[in-house]
Amino acid sequence: MKGQASSSYKGAVKFRMPTAQNLVPIRLDLDVDGQKFKDTFTWNPSDPDSEIVVFARRTAKDLKLPPGFITVIASAIQSQIADFRSLEGQDMYPGERIVPIKLDLRVNHTLIRDQFLWVSFNSRLFHLIFSIPPALTLGFIRFEGFQDLNNFESDPEEFAKTFCGDLGIQDPEVGPAIAFSIREQLYEIAVQSVASARENRISKKGRRGAEYTPVSKAGSTGLDLVKLFGQKSSVVRKRKEWDVYEPIVDLLSSEEVDALQAKEERLTR
Repeated sequence: MKGQASSSYKGAVKFRMPTAQNLVPIRLDLDVDGQKFKDTFTWNPSDPDSEIVVFARRTAKDLKLPPGFITVIASAIQSQIADFRSLEGQDMYPGERIVPIKLDLRVNHTLIRDQFLWVSFNSRLFHLIFSIPPALTLGFIRFEGFQDLNNFESDPEEFAKTFCGDLGIQDPEVGPAIAFSIREQLYEIAVQSVASARENRISKKGRRGAEYTPVSKAGSTGLDLVKLFGQKSSVVRKRKEWDVYEPIVDLLSSEEVDALQAKEERLTR
């Protein structure tokens, strides 16, 4: 990784998820008459709204939820999709950015903690995963392909599949949870990019040809590659950083899961 990386990006694109599939991350955390229901999944914003009610009815039937959940589930999904659609058509700046992604998940008996950098350049998109596999003693940077940023070829599901394979995670529900967490964080970054572009447009009003410069907190989400690595960077991570970036995967006992669930319930009261 040599050469000076520009800190600006002049070309705006219309808002969408910065991934190959333009899917909305949907999170449900519902309570109907004291009965709780939580779920996460993705939704294609191009699908007709009539599919939402069909999905809500099928979900309530499959999970044997009271009929009152149908309207609540449908309303929650519609609200989140409406928020997403309200951003469509607005400018966003993909820019040259490195954005931190953090995983802190418990899926059934599997606990996952990790952090890595999702990196995007003007014409290249790749991911840098800063971690230490259990079998290795040196930190490393793993590149997950080079793609054209304007095509948004990033694939959280494929990354999650590789992640689980590398770390020997066998629970089939873990991969989708990891992919969803990544999508949710990338969605927030995209929303921030729209806000930053809007603020930039206002601040530059009347000045044509001005170079894009983030003016809000949103613009600070990306990190400067050269500042982070220097002009001549090494793929060997410093020893003092090994523990910080090592992925943690624990298999919990039933007693540990029960204790965590009880703690989570206390925190949500």
